[in-house]
Amino acid sequence: MSAIAGIINLNNEPVPMMHSNSIMESLQKYPADDIQTWNDRNIFLGCHSQWITPEQVGEKLPYYDPDRKLCITADAIIDNREELFNALGVSKALRTNMPDSKLILLAYHNWGEDSPRYLIGDFAFMIWDEREQKLFGARDFSGARTLYYFQGHNSFSFCTTIKPLLALPYVEREINEDWVADYLAIPDMFNSVDLFSTIYNQVNQIPPSHTITVTKLKLSFKKYDHFSSIKKLRLNSNEEYEEAFREVFKEAVDARLRTTKEIGAHLSGGLDSGAVAGFAASSLRDKKKTIKTFSYVPIKEFKDWTPKTKIPDERPFIKNTVEYVGNIRDHYCSFEGHNSYTVVDDWLDTLEMPYKFFENSYWMSGIYREAAKQDISILLNGARGNYTISWGYALDYYTKLLKQFKWISLVKEMNAYRHVKGTGNRKTLAIIRKKAFAKPVNNLGEFKSIPSIIDSEFADKTNVYNRLREHSIDFTGTNLPNTYEARTNQFTKLYYWGNGTSATKLSLRYSLWNRDPTNDLRVIKFCLSLPDSQYIQNGMDRSIVRRATKGILPDKVRLNFKYRGLQGADGTQRLGSHWNELINEFKGLLKNSSVVQYLDENVIKDSLNKINGELKPELIFNHDFKMLMRLLILNRFLIKNSLKEVRK
Repeated sequence: MSAIAGIINLNNEPVPMMHSNSIMESLQKYPADDIQTWNDRNIFLGCHSQWITPEQVGEKLPYYDPDRKLCITADAIIDNREELFNALGVSKALRTNMPDSKLILLAYHNWGEDSPRYLIGDFAFMIWDEREQKLFGARDFSGARTLYYFQGHNSFSFCTTIKPLLALPYVEREINEDWVADYLAIPDMFNSVDLFSTIYNQVNQIPPSHTITVTKLKLSFKKYDHFSSIKKLRLNSNEEYEEAFREVFKEAVDARLRTTKEIGAHLSGGLDSGAVAGFAASSLRDKKKTIKTFSYVPIKEFKDWTPKTKIPDERPFIKNTVEYVGNIRDHYCSFEGHNSYTVVDDWLDTLEMPYKFFENSYWMSGIYREAAKQDISILLNGARGNYTISWGYALDYYTKLLKQFKWISLVKEMNAYRHVKGTGNRKTLAIIRKKAFAKPVNNLGEFKSIPSIIDSEFADKTNVYNRLREHSIDFTGTNLPNTYEARTNQFTKLYYWGNGTSATKLSLRYSLWNRDPTNDLRVIKFCLSLPDSQYIQNGMDRSIVRRATKGILPDKVRLNFKYRGLQGADGTQRLGSHWNELINEFKGLLKNSSVVQYLDENVIKDSLNKINGELKPELIFNHDFKMLMRLLILNRFLIKNSLKEVRK
């Protein structure tokens, strides 16, 4: 794990030492096991290394290969090492200690600019090709690691984080107003539809699933694809599907256990994190190692206000998993004294940009902090599981059967669903008929739209609504996608891959790598290849993971059809002692010219009127409260960073 950086002067002028020193000095805020640089006339490469895997210990990065005339700096863990060793003809004697950076270099030497398509793992890298006189790099398919760049008239600079680029004397701290407009207009959790943009006008990012090539003549990008030609898997029985699932998922989990230190995992009471922890605990038992799990729980004073089907405190299910699986040392973290308001400045410093996920912010960073104290270097999670291993919503599948006139299959499934869920066929049929033929609704009520918070002149200036329409983004909140559409979006629209920003920057801060087996390329391709009947079967949603984890997870968790965890339900209650301060800061938004110029003041005032007064627990999931918190976060960022307007 590393923060990488580099500068190339395209006019062949030497890179000034003050520039290379400046970019590396800005990375000193992060702990490091080693810091190295490499220079060759007009090019500089640097690496601020944190050693995670055994092969990284003592690794020299940047690494120059004099035979191949290639130099690499990399932030990478590659998971399909054996497959690559075999394809590249690497001798058995060299495999054990070969770092992933050299493996990437060999892949590039063999496959050239197609090489990222052969890599499975989390990575961002840059390679100086001396013979071709070009700089080539790539970011992994889901953007698990970040990589930013600045393009000037005669120079190109890159870095894992943003602020080292801003430290260069020729990079202006100008605001990107199109990014701001997207941030304000998109109700979903991602920030912008522009894959390259950041909030800084002069700092861009290499998108997920993209390569970059820099020469004297041009800068070019190319998207590489993994999901366009996946064929449906046809096996002979449920047992064969289950065995295939266990094989590919175990391979993904085991690949992420490669470290010199301790293994940790996020653990909720659900299927995804439970499956990850269950498979990992079993493999670690064979190595005489224990997995440490970290679970968010509400504060002691929390009073449950949620529906009966929601579980804000998942400890009964978590402990059941821990006891059944074994080989787990569990930790329960309530983060007393922390809330989504008190951690705003800390998150802004970490992320280097505004963010939207404030509801879970205090415990997300809190788990990193606690894991670091336990000498954890790999922290597993199951974040992508809703779209891979545990995808499948019965009512959407039944709607599909209804539209396809598959009456026999539909009746059979509905009868089974009635026994699993305890609901009548008449009610189920009414729901799926409405899903199939009625106009879409949202959680605000039928046909209501979310009021726009953007000043109309600013919206016109940035053309934000037309840009969002071009990407089929619903900015009114009236057209929520079904699970099929949501899954397709996840794997075709790259702006949904937003996990890399927080994962990379928290990992650098705490010297641990957040890794997700449910996001493994092999797992994703396998899950996308499964027929729908493996996900919805005999009235059971998320069927494949429930069946395949028999004997791995307890039935209380594996066959839980009635309850879902609701993390962060105590979020508003945590704000008690800060409530008046928070309301005053909300009101102050309209007094700050740097942010108010972007806003429709009447909409903001209306939202303030709705939440001002008694602190109610359900406000944490209220649209008006969410909107105001996002504006507060944006406002704080603008104040802290003093961004300039773009000069015309």
